[in-house]
Amino acid sequence: MPDTLNRPKDIIDYCLRPSGLSPESAEYQDVFRRLEHVIKTYQAQILRAKQPVDVDFSQMRTITINEDAHGHD
Repeated sequence: MPDTLNRPKDIIDYCLRPSGLSPESAEYQDVFRRLEHVIKTYQAQILRAKQPVDVDFSQMRTITINEDAHGHD
């Protein structure tokens, strides 16, 4: 992910682009709303703590949204 993506909207748009969902679709809007809440919550915690917050994604299941969009990396 490019270093320039530091705002929730930019991060979410970057992550959802390969899904092929229309930004106007109900599914896209629901995922966007949920991800925005998560990102803003972590940002608030980081600001309050004034130090990095650990996020452990190692126990999360991997889901491939659209392998072709990522070049089968």
